[in-house]
Amino acid sequence: MSGFVDKPEPVQVPGLEHLHTGKVRDLYQNAAGELVMVASDRISAYDWVLPTEIPDKGRILTQLSLWWFDLLADLAPNHVISTDVPEGAPAEWAGRTMVCRRLRMFPVECVARGYLTGSGLAEYERDRTVCGLALPEGLADGSELPAPIFTPATKAEVGEHDENVSYEEVARRVGAETAARLRQATLAVYGRARDIARGRGIVLADTKFEFGFPEGDDERSLVLADEVLTPDSSRFWPADLWEPGRPQPSFDKQFVRDWLTSPASGWARTGEQPPPELPPSVVEQTRARYVEAYERLTGLPWS
Repeated sequence: MSGFVDKPEPVQVPGLEHLHTGKVRDLYQNAAGELVMVASDRISAYDWVLPTEIPDKGRILTQLSLWWFDLLADLAPNHVISTDVPEGAPAEWAGRTMVCRRLRMFPVECVARGYLTGSGLAEYERDRTVCGLALPEGLADGSELPAPIFTPATKAEVGEHDENVSYEEVARRVGAETAARLRQATLAVYGRARDIARGRGIVLADTKFEFGFPEGDDERSLVLADEVLTPDSSRFWPADLWEPGRPQPSFDKQFVRDWLTSPASGWARTGEQPPPELPPSVVEQTRARYVEAYERLTGLPWS
């Protein structure tokens, strides 16, 4: 059992059609057929969207994505048209709204890994592979890989797990040529972002991207979509504390995961009950990690 603890009712805005409520974002369509993405302050963990929000999280995700989109534009065009808040929308949409081109999205999460952790570590410990790619002996939790690898996953609905898949499975789903282009684009964008983050004292361990073709395009333009290189879609570690062989401190929602699985929460991850409300101290410390990631990467103060 998983999903939303308390699924919110979508905000109704004149001239906008509500299309979807995701884990974090609400998706609308305007009269011109463009998509309006609004990032909420919701947070998810262990396939649950939790009942407690993290203040400013949606704005941080949006502003950090926009910062990265600008830096990556020469490598991959993106779907953003404007950040104008639609007329009649609530004031709290400011800073968390992107008006975007409609794309035909690929049914895969394009994951790049430069370090061994998470589901990749579990597979490596079992088979010495990640997504079927053979890796050398002697790697540990947090080890830097010999070279970044493309490890795609299937997209999951709210409450479901993303599942790692082989490159061959991606080629079967989207065609060999498109699969090769997705791999090349993913690794190129990851490489650029990894170097930028490293220069700001952050290890970009892994991240996931989503790509699509514009509606009506002749399938020449891969377009970067959704969010990009945020603490929700990436693992960011402080470089000065990086030490292979153990779990790494991180600028993401790991703090929430750790509390949920601690005795303090009283919640059984494998049980039938939904997760509880987060205590104020966990909310505050989680928000602080998102803010620190934004400020370290951009060099700008969060306000």
